Amino acid sequence: MYVPAHFAMTDDQIQDVLLRMGSADLVTHHESGLLATPLPFVFDASIGAHGALLGHVARNNRQWSEPTTCESLVVVTLTDHYVSPAVLPSTREHGRVVPTWDYVTVHVYGDLVAHDDLAWTSQVVRRLTERHEGQPGSARQGWTVDDAAPGYVEAMLRAIVGLELRITRIEAKAKMAQNKAPADVVALAELLAAQGDGEGERWLREVSLSAAQDRADTLAALRRQT
Repeated sequence: MYVPAHFAMTDDQIQDVLLRMGSADLVTHHESGLLATPLPFVFDASIGAHGALLGHVARNNRQWSEPTTCESLVVVTLTDHYVSPAVLPSTREHGRVVPTWDYVTVHVYGDLVAHDDLAWTSQVVRRLTERHEGQPGSARQGWTVDDAAPGYVEAMLRAIVGLELRITRIEAKAKMAQNKAPADVVALAELLAAQGDGEGERWLREVSLSAAQDRADTLAALRRQT
């Protein structure tokens, strides 16, 4: 992935995205060609040198049973959105703007391991459920695995296979208006808030705005020197 320095993410930012991730696209290559499946994952930083992504797939999905020929890839997208010049103050100020697409994405590469093991897969199902329903005892707790009808979860587990992507390397990019004027960043944050994109709004306000202000200050200093 092409990652200009001003769109590069820090290790802390990458870990934050992985801890907050929902579903992602698992992409694998086999002798028969490429396969891709959207799946929910949970990130476990304690596994191996770089952590692992844990999930599960339908037993009938050959992505787990056909041997891979190289590293596997999970594409995690935290937020993405179209940027129209119509919403940017810079359009009215000088007009030197064009449409673009902004996003925060983390490409996780690793060795894919299938776990055809009911106990292992059951633990991942519980972790995924707790991740999205709320930890036991928390204020936002909803449904738990133990709420299912007796024997139902055990039967469903036989229809899936656990997956573990043991991470070997990560490429990450946040193209989120860091190279625009601070007023443009604020305008985009307000737009995403109105559209319900809380992750995008948070990133713009917490990360991009300060980067955009630093850029604006540097450009202003250079202009004063000329």
